[in-house]
Amino acid sequence: MNPQPVVVAGALGECVHVAGVVNFLRLAEQAGWRTVFLGPAVPVEEMLRAARAQGAALVGVSYRLTPETGERLLAEFAEAADELHAAGVRFAFGGTPPVAERARAFPGFFDAVFDGAETPDDVLAYLRGAPRTATAADYPQTLVDRIAGKAPYPLLRHHFGLPTLKATRHGIERIAAARVLDVISLGIDQDAQENFYHPERQDPRRTGAGGVPVRNADDYRALYAASRRGNFPLMRTYSGADDLIRLAEMYVATLHIAWAAVPLFWFNAMDGRGPHDLESSIREHQQLIAWYGARGIPVELNEPHHWGMRDAPDVIYVVAAYLAAYNARAFGVRDYIAQMMFNSPPGLSDAMDLAKMLAILTLIIGGEVGAGNAGQDDTFRIWRQTRVGLLSYPLDPEAARGHLAAATYLQMTLKPHIVHVVGHTEADHAATADDVIAACKVARRAIENALRGAPDMAFDPRVQARQAELIAEAQVTLEAMRGLAGPGVADPLTDPRTLARAVTSGLLDAPHLKANRFARGQISTRIDERGACVAVDPRTQYAIRNSQHAKEG
Repeated sequence: MNPQPVVVAGALGECVHVAGVVNFLRLAEQAGWRTVFLGPAVPVEEMLRAARAQGAALVGVSYRLTPETGERLLAEFAEAADELHAAGVRFAFGGTPPVAERARAFPGFFDAVFDGAETPDDVLAYLRGAPRTATAADYPQTLVDRIAGKAPYPLLRHHFGLPTLKATRHGIERIAAARVLDVISLGIDQDAQENFYHPERQDPRRTGAGGVPVRNADDYRALYAASRRGNFPLMRTYSGADDLIRLAEMYVATLHIAWAAVPLFWFNAMDGRGPHDLESSIREHQQLIAWYGARGIPVELNEPHHWGMRDAPDVIYVVAAYLAAYNARAFGVRDYIAQMMFNSPPGLSDAMDLAKMLAILTLIIGGEVGAGNAGQDDTFRIWRQTRVGLLSYPLDPEAARGHLAAATYLQMTLKPHIVHVVGHTEADHAATADDVIAACKVARRAIENALRGAPDMAFDPRVQARQAELIAEAQVTLEAMRGLAGPGVADPLTDPRTLARAVTSGLLDAPHLKANRFARGQISTRIDERGACVAVDPRTQYAIRNSQHAKEG
């Protein structure tokens, strides 16, 4: 067993500012180092004496005063430390940008120079052995490995796709070089999703509508190549709306897709995003889930928020999330990403929103989907992913930044493995590369604040009461769904005909589905005095208990 490496650190000379040193040592402890804090205003010889006495492998030096004074002091320090440096001891410097610039003028002495612009995971990566000039080998290139390597910080994911291939490629280069994002979710236009293998069905007038117009495998390869710099982010994209397996094969070959996002009830004729009817698309989506599961590729079912964005009551959101996890496990997925979009619909209170997500986690982790209290076992692992509601941003950019920060802080109650950052510009325009970088910085600060010690909002009595209420109502709805199955159906919750019947019968419904040829669209909802989204009688506006709705549906 290798002995624990030692890092000695302090503020040099007359400098008394040690907050940066303390943070550096805290991260070093997370990375497996034994730390020795020397405090403020440490003389040169005292710091070197401590390094020798402790057998330090790394010496952290900080100075945050006048650059000219710092440069002279660092020159003295480097000369005095020459023997230790020659013996293989590493030296790292941290200070203000002007002093850090002077520290970089000592070529070959400082192994790393930090000026405060680095992210905590940048520092962790260095402390764990990644060189400052990194290659893809220094950043894990699978989702599960990347989650483990960045812990306790969640991965950051952001959607990105501009109306031209060139602009998207340059934007990816810029985002990757900024090293603020772990996963680029490539946003592709509608023809790429639905008609990639059918050029005769493509419409040149809508090229670039909703994302980047990729038209062949080489386009995907070029976009992936653009990401091979900076922190070498993972990439993924939509599963598509037709030719699903063919698209999946190409995504694996060209993007090395980090994980697949597959709907259950959507991306078909019901929402106008694909050619297939409801039952047929459910069947095809299940086949796609099984295809990815058989290859050990993680799968997210981007299901519940489609109901929430259409103003479905909270209980239907919870039921949809349960069905998503249930089907993922049933069709062979080992690593399941449970996506939880907050603020859907936008009028929810934070307390009721949090209760809804906690109800989901209780059902899919402790219920019959089952994976133990931590959401992990040998055959099915649940990775929590949270995000801001797509429709919840105010138009004002500064108010939108505030919303992003506040919503991200709330999400940290769930201890997410992935935070899907939704750009604060969403209400005005699709995010540019600069917008993505800025949004990630806002979210990262909220995450850092929460990880320092946030109050546990899950213990709010209002949250717990609503959580218990939603679990009970969801179980009523699921039992009603089972009752829709025809004779001989082994598992109603995975049977495409039964699942489709849950929609066509109105058991699963949303106000925005009015006049839809597959769904009823007869349910009415409102945000009640608690801030919860509930089903109501359209004549009286009084809340309908879910047992009553299940019976009527």
